[in-house]
Amino acid sequence: MALLERVSTLVRANLNDLIDKAEDPEKMIKQVILDMQNQLLQVKTQVAIAIADQHLLEKKAKENEERAADWMRRAELAVDKKQDDLARAALQRSMSYQQMQESFREQIADQKAQVEGLKSALSKLEQKLAEARGKSELLIAQHRRSRVATRANQAQQAATEDKGSTFDRMKHKVLKQEAVAQAHAELLGDNIDDKFARLEREQEIDRLLADLKARRAPQ
Repeated sequence: MALLERVSTLVRANLNDLIDKAEDPEKMIKQVILDMQNQLLQVKTQVAIAIADQHLLEKKAKENEERAADWMRRAELAVDKKQDDLARAALQRSMSYQQMQESFREQIADQKAQVEGLKSALSKLEQKLAEARGKSELLIAQHRRSRVATRANQAQQAATEDKGSTFDRMKHKVLKQEAVAQAHAELLGDNIDDKFARLEREQEIDRLLADLKARRAPQ
C-alpha cells in the first residue's frame, strides 16, 4: 500500500539529518510537519474504511454460515421424504457454503491484520508528529552544532545502504524466479488435481448422504 510506504518513510525520517541537508532548516521542518499532518488524516480515513470492510466481511460470513445450515436442514427434510436426489443436491449446496466459510475466515484474518497494521502506522505517525512539533526549534539549533560530526557518519551510512540495496535487488530477483517456477509447476498439475478433487467431493457427498440417512432412519 503506497500510503503505508509514505507513512513508513516519514516515521523513519531522521529529523536531524533532514535539517542538516536543508538550505532552509526552519522551512524544511515546517514542511515535514505539514506532510505528517496530511498523511495522518489519510491514515485515519483508511483505518475507518478497513474497519468497515472487516465488519462487512464478518456479516457476510455469518450469512454464509446460516445458508450452509439451512441447506443441511433441507437435506434432512429430503431424507425424511425418501428423496435421495433432492437430499444430495441440498448436501452439495451445504458443502459449497461450508467451503466458502473457510475463505471468509481467511479474508477476515487478513483484514484484521490490515486494520492492526494501519492502527500501528497511525500510532507511530502520531508519535513522530508530536516529536517533530515538540523538538522543531531544538533540532534546528542542534543541527548547527552537529553538522561537522555527522558528515562522516552520513558517508558511512550511505555506503552501507547502497550495498544493502544491491543485495535486496538480487534477493528479490531470485525470489521472483522461484515463484514463477513454482507457478508453472502448479499449472502442470492442475488437471489431475481437479479430477481427484471431483472424485473426493462425490465421495464426501455419498458419505454425508449415508450418514444423514442413518441419522434420520426410524428407530
